[in-house]
Amino acid sequence: MFRRRMILAAPAILAATPARAWEPTRPIQLIVGFAPGGGADLAGRAAAEAASRLFPTPIIVVNRPGAGGAIAAQQVAGMAPDGLNLLVGGGSESISLPAFRDLPYDPKTSFRAIIRLTRQPLLIVARRGGPYDTLPAAVEAARRAPGTIPHASSGQGSIYHAVFVLLQQAAGVEFLHVPFTGGAPSLQALMAGTVQLAVLAPEEMAGLAQAGEVRPLAVASAERLSAFREVPTLRELGWNVVIENMKGLNAPAGTPDDIAATLHDRFRRARETQPWQTFLERTGAMDGYLDGPGYQAAMDSVLDALRRAVRR
Repeated sequence: MFRRRMILAAPAILAATPARAWEPTRPIQLIVGFAPGGGADLAGRAAAEAASRLFPTPIIVVNRPGAGGAIAAQQVAGMAPDGLNLLVGGGSESISLPAFRDLPYDPKTSFRAIIRLTRQPLLIVARRGGPYDTLPAAVEAARRAPGTIPHASSGQGSIYHAVFVLLQQAAGVEFLHVPFTGGAPSLQALMAGTVQLAVLAPEEMAGLAQAGEVRPLAVASAERLSAFREVPTLRELGWNVVIENMKGLNAPAGTPDDIAATLHDRFRRARETQPWQTFLERTGAMDGYLDGPGYQAAMDSVLDALRRAVRR
């Protein structure tokens, strides 16, 4: 009788045993859609270094540059949802390029957002001695002469370009877009007088701003920046535009809940390590933590606004 009771009780004991958390058995790849040394690459390498001690296998950064990050995004979208290949996303490949052209992936359905790691503010900047001391003055000039006031961006469909696309819609004006291949060429064109305005990240123009060579006119974040407290937001100037360059990790669609949970929890813990804090201090990026659903919602919000602006 005693033996029979033990056999019947065994399934209940087994059912109460907690499931083991997913663990990778091969290296994890963080795939970056831009060349080494850029913002996405630096964020990916910092995340890999910070999280390396939290996983039993190595974390490797792989660069697949091209098409504004779309090549890397397409590659990750087609990979197995096994947690071993993650896109360093949240930038142009996720929230601006899809508004300007058709892509072989859908940023809303081809991925599972895991975690947002950083957010990078963007500023509209003029040069010293240029024709515009304030952004309202530049907007009024564009209203009087549509399509003639040139502004620089880091490329057609880039996040930097998207700032002016949204501003134009909000203000009801039209500027002249002059695309370049990155922030540095945009800044060079601004200083040379080829363009009157440019969109730049703080670290790209901080030195020249401190020297008085460039003047930040507005920030596209929801709040003012501690390093530029005197610079108003676009909202404060009367235009409801909020857009930042964010970086996070995106897995292929269909990634199981247990894998997504492990990735999220460990990369979240990685943000507390010294390598990650050093990265934030060195680059000027801001901690932008959001969980997977929050990160996806943030990307969708910007993409939807851009699609409305582009297709108006």
